[in-house]
Amino acid sequence: MTSKELSIRANNVIPGGVNSPVRAWNSVGGTPLHIERGSGSKLFTVDGQVLTDFCGSWGPLILGHAYPEVISAVKTAAENGLTFGATTAIEVEMAEFLCDQIPYFEKVRLVNSGTEANMTALRLAKGYTNRSKIVKFDGCYHGHSDSLLVSAGSGLLTGAIHSSAGISDNVIKDTFVAPYNNLDAIESIFKKHATEIAAIIVEPVAGNMGLVKPMKNFLEGLRQITEKHGALLIFDEVITGFRFGPTTYGTLCNITPDITCLGKIIGGGLPIGALAGFADIMDKLSPIGDVYQAGTLSGNPVAVTAGLTTLKILKSGNVYEIIKQKTKTLIAGLMGTDQFKDGLFRISRLNGVFTLFFNENSVHNLDDAKQCDTEKYAKLFHHLLTKGIYIPPSQFEVCFISAAHSNKEINEFIDAIGNFAI
Repeated sequence: MTSKELSIRANNVIPGGVNSPVRAWNSVGGTPLHIERGSGSKLFTVDGQVLTDFCGSWGPLILGHAYPEVISAVKTAAENGLTFGATTAIEVEMAEFLCDQIPYFEKVRLVNSGTEANMTALRLAKGYTNRSKIVKFDGCYHGHSDSLLVSAGSGLLTGAIHSSAGISDNVIKDTFVAPYNNLDAIESIFKKHATEIAAIIVEPVAGNMGLVKPMKNFLEGLRQITEKHGALLIFDEVITGFRFGPTTYGTLCNITPDITCLGKIIGGGLPIGALAGFADIMDKLSPIGDVYQAGTLSGNPVAVTAGLTTLKILKSGNVYEIIKQKTKTLIAGLMGTDQFKDGLFRISRLNGVFTLFFNENSVHNLDDAKQCDTEKYAKLFHHLLTKGIYIPPSQFEVCFISAAHSNKEINEFIDAIGNFAI
């Protein structure tokens, strides 16, 4: 079957033909590719194409596809049973590993996805503080739970508006949405609602409007504001956790959030999520606390095995240095192209993660990102496909470099950009 034939079949039985919206390629046009397998840095499609993958399943594949040691561990775990709905030794080991690696992790709760981790973290924050409102940032995506699937309203203090049908006004009235990198906006919200706000949730490095880094003192300011007013600070590190080093971004930037949410890499390619933090907060979770959370597949032994194996490799090896050097080569090469020198795009990057913004100006928040020329990005996406390179099918996602990418593949990416013409 070809991708086109499979897309026709899929549209008959799956809404939009996909099980996650960005896979539909609505932002770039064309027929989504259907993947048959992956190996190292490569994707193999049902159409016989071989593509160098700079999407990496949206982040978890820091070692590349089908890393032999991870696959071997998963096979062994699967042979022992896929799920038990009961506690296993491997989930205890995972929690101990995370607490050993992150100095401000005292307890960990494993869940099944980043969405579930963030949803639980917010419920926990509200239960711990006995407050009802939260603050998030426009352009930061924390999953599709109701209270987070919102956008900025007409004004900071009017609350949020729906970004999806099916969400009631009663749910979103307790969510404020501020521009990313804007401390003045946060101060304004807290000035009026400080005693009602349970938490601020933020991607410490935004990865869902393209890669947008925090400006100087932004994260420090959030920590100071929440401490001043008795609110919690939640770092959504589903993308950033273990991406830039064998730890969290909070550790790397020396900022201690109250709760951290993890996913992606800590599952090694299988579904997982986690929330972690100080014991007095985490102990509010059931069964010893009154904030309810449960999941039959939470701490699934196969998923935890894949993740823990990956994390141990990252801790013991030189993966981060390898990726850092590849990133330097890639960015230097891209900045040497005529396309970059002529201002066709800007580059935002941070050790293995990057976005090519088709924007004349720097991007610091969602409003800046919306100024990007998405048509040019779509043309680049399809141009790169012809060169055997796969990047995310959206201007507002991020590209990933893995340890599996070769120097030859990095140079091929640079050459493909250098050959791109509008």
